[in-house]
Amino acid sequence: MFIFISWMIFGAFVGWIASIITKNDHEMGCLTNIAVGIFGSAIGGFIAREMGFGTLRRWSFTGTIIAIIGAVILLTILNLIRPQHPKTPH
Repeated sequence: MFIFISWMIFGAFVGWIASIITKNDHEMGCLTNIAVGIFGSAIGGFIAREMGFGTLRRWSFTGTIIAIIGAVILLTILNLIRPQHPKTPH
């Protein structure tokens, strides 16, 4: 149970940072941040492994950066395929 909760917290953090970087933070809620963070971590881990960095199985600063990069890649792809809505002034 602890591992599940820690993945949710880590995913929320990674997704939130990635959404700030891609300027999506005003559109995303907590559950979306968690999903983006977890899937982005998987994407970042896959890319890191393919580039020869090995596998990162424990928490580390490097692993967190790789997870954020993966989440930014995921959000960038989603932004490219998602139809853009005109911005309305608040």
